[in-house]
Amino acid sequence: VDSIEGLSPAISIEQKSTSHNPRSTVGTVTEIYDYLRLLFARVGRPFCYQCGEEITAQTVQQIVDAIAALPEGTKFQILAPIVRGRKGEYRKELLDMRRAGYVRARIDNKIVDLGEDIALDKQKKHTIEIVVDRLVMKQGDALRRRLAESVETSLKLTGGLAGVLREDGSVHLYSDKLACIRCGVSYPEITPRVFSFNSPHGACPACDGIGFAMAKGAVPLSEEGLSPWVDEDFTLLEPCEVCKGARLRPESLSVKIARKSIADVTQLSVRAAAEFFLSLKFTDRELVIAHRILKEIRERLGFLVNVGLDYLTLDRAAATLSGGEGQRIRLATQIGSGLVGVLYILDEPSIGLHQRDNRRLLQTLLRLRDLGNTVVVVEHDAETMQNATHEYLAPFVRSYAS
Repeated sequence: VDSIEGLSPAISIEQKSTSHNPRSTVGTVTEIYDYLRLLFARVGRPFCYQCGEEITAQTVQQIVDAIAALPEGTKFQILAPIVRGRKGEYRKELLDMRRAGYVRARIDNKIVDLGEDIALDKQKKHTIEIVVDRLVMKQGDALRRRLAESVETSLKLTGGLAGVLREDGSVHLYSDKLACIRCGVSYPEITPRVFSFNSPHGACPACDGIGFAMAKGAVPLSEEGLSPWVDEDFTLLEPCEVCKGARLRPESLSVKIARKSIADVTQLSVRAAAEFFLSLKFTDRELVIAHRILKEIRERLGFLVNVGLDYLTLDRAAATLSGGEGQRIRLATQIGSGLVGVLYILDEPSIGLHQRDNRRLLQTLLRLRDLGNTVVVVEHDAETMQNATHEYLAPFVRSYAS
C-alpha cells in the first residue's frame, strides 16, 4: 500500500489511571474546576475569613484611617503594586513610571532605582511595586492630607490597590474594592487564579496546594509493649492543619456562592453538584454574567452522570480512580470538548457497569457519534454490539460510524 487517504485523526481512550499527579482531581481532569474558578471569580461573594462578615469596598478615607492607626514615629512607604506575580520584562512599564517622575520601585522584594538599567527574566514571575511616597507617622492634618494624596495616586496607578511597606519588611495591601471594615482584612482582586491550588495566588501556603502534610508514623506496639518493627520507619499523609485538605488560601475559601465555597462544591458528589447548580438563583445582572459558564458546568456534570460516574466527588484524586473510571472520565471530557471529525477508539468501556449505567454509556457513545465523529468500540457486551451502526469490521469489533 503506497498511501491511505481520508483517515480521521484518531484518539484512543484506554482503560488506565487518569493521572498520577497528586494535584489532579476529577474536577481538573474534566475541566469542570476551570469553569468553577471562573464562576466564583465572576459572581462569588467574598466574606471575611476572620469575622464572617461580607466584604465591602473601602473608601480612600477608610484606607487613610487604617494607615493612620500606625504607632507614632513609624517609618513606612506607600507602594503601588503595578505588577503582581506575572511573567515578563516590563521595560515599558518601568520606563513609563520613570518618566512620570517616580524614582524608586520595589521589585521582587528589593528596592531599586528606576534610573538604573533594570533587566528582568521574562520567563520568571515578578512583582513590581512603585514607591509613591516615604513617610513617618505623626499627628496632624498635614500628614493626613499627604497620605490621602499618596493613597489616591496608588489606587489610580494600580486600578484599586495600595500597599504599605513597614520597616520590618511586611507589606499590608488595601483595596478600594474589597476589604473587611471590622477586621481590616483586605483582599486582592478576585480572579480565577485566586481559586487555583496550582498557583501561589490561590494555593494554601502551608501545604503548597497539595491538601496533605507528611507526618512521621507512630511505631505500632506489640502486646508486650515493644514494637516488633523497631527498625522500621514510615510516614503518613494527614490533612493539612491550615486548609483542612481544601488546598486553598483562607481568602479563596471565603468567596462563596449560595453560602458554599469552591471547596464545598468540589466535595459534593457529581449528582449532588448537578442538583446544586440546577437550583442556584441569581440576580438578573449575575445571570447575564454567569449564564454561559453555568451552561458548561451543568453539561459536563450531566456527561459524568450519563457515563455512570455520578457517585464520584469532584475533589477525588485522579490517581485513585480505576482504569474503567478513568476511561469514562476521558470519554465525558471528549464530549464536552465538542470535537468533530475524529475517530475514537475505546477498549471495553462497559466493564464494571450496572446495566442501567451501561445504557447511559451507550447513549453517550451515540451522542459522540452524532456530533460528527466515528466511534470504534472493542467490546464483548451484547447490548453494546447490538447498538452498533455497522456489522463486524473484524472479529469482536463493531463501530459507531458517522
